[in-house]
Amino acid sequence: MQKVITRRKKTIRDIEVQGKRVLVRADLNVPLNEDGSIADDTRIRASLPTIRYLCERGARVILCSHLDRPQGVVVERLRLALVANRLSLLLDRPVLALQDCIGPEVESAVAGMNAGDIVLLENLRFHPEERADDPAFAESLASLADLYVNDAFAASHRSHASIVGVPEHLQAVAGLLLAKEIDTFTRILENPDRPFAAVIGGAKVSDKLGVLENIIRRVDLLIIGGGMAATFLASLGYGVGASSVETDRLDDVRRISAKTSELGVRLLLPRDVVVAGRLDSGVSARVVPVTAIPDDMIIADIGPATASEFCQELTGCRTVVWNGPMGVFEVPEFAEGTRRVAATLANLTGTTVIGGGSTVDAVIRFKLADAMTHVSTGGGAALTMLAGKSLPGVEVLDDVEEEGP
Repeated sequence: MQKVITRRKKTIRDIEVQGKRVLVRADLNVPLNEDGSIADDTRIRASLPTIRYLCERGARVILCSHLDRPQGVVVERLRLALVANRLSLLLDRPVLALQDCIGPEVESAVAGMNAGDIVLLENLRFHPEERADDPAFAESLASLADLYVNDAFAASHRSHASIVGVPEHLQAVAGLLLAKEIDTFTRILENPDRPFAAVIGGAKVSDKLGVLENIIRRVDLLIIGGGMAATFLASLGYGVGASSVETDRLDDVRRISAKTSELGVRLLLPRDVVVAGRLDSGVSARVVPVTAIPDDMIIADIGPATASEFCQELTGCRTVVWNGPMGVFEVPEFAEGTRRVAATLANLTGTTVIGGGSTVDAVIRFKLADAMTHVSTGGGAALTMLAGKSLPGVEVLDDVEEEGP
């Protein structure tokens, strides 16, 4: 069976950092409210262990990150000063926000740093060269530091300058968050406690096809919910009303279903669903069996019988990875299926891994994140690992030298 990570990577625990200028690629891409304030600082908090580790050991910490998608131009509301302020509060030490991420003023500020100081470079994506992995831009970033630390798991599936370009010029190791993410996904995919279940939801099969193809070779139980369940149900000949069906993926779904049977993997699909005319709050909704979905209705959530079956089966598992909600949980009328699965995993005796993206938003909304074994900070990066593929931002880091026989 294909391994996800074939070589162990060095972390900040493997190197000497005292007195060094350390460029840390963090993921500080926080959601913002309409007034420009930080809506959720989960990703900032996730970066704190690495920053504290470096500061306590006398490093000069140079943080860099992107924020949203400014498309290579300066967007005032996407400056990182507000992130620096939140970091200062959480760390209880000053974090100086710089006005750019390269150039003479940045070089001067870095040159004036003392041991334990922290600066935060300006939004990397104000420069189009970041996303283009421009060699000169990467070299300019690298020139600020003696060491490079990647702690941005959520961006490590991107071949951007700050992710894959900088390590060409510096010793490059993983931060504590990145190491934890990689270790967690590698462990559950390669050596899980069994029974091992995957709960896969979300809108589209096409977004999760690689995950499905990889995960069915590793799990004992596969549970399908969310909008993508409509395509699975359609592949069996059920009418799914006005629900979106990826007709170009029906053969893929049939192949995956056949493969689960061949491998002895139990595949659970919804048997009842919540349907509505629109996916909006306040609309009339009702529960119907999957054999009787009205032509003018859209599947909005799994039904109560399905939720009971899913939760009962999950209760007997020792490892569960969950990626993708069971319904449109943002709308209260369609949140119950996702909430029940989240509550079941929160009470599970075993390992529960929440695979990023909207699933993380759901467990945070239901105030159950702290009850999970691991809540990933990465959406696309988590999907990449669950699909059994390597992350460019991890592959470029320095390997741990394996001991001889």
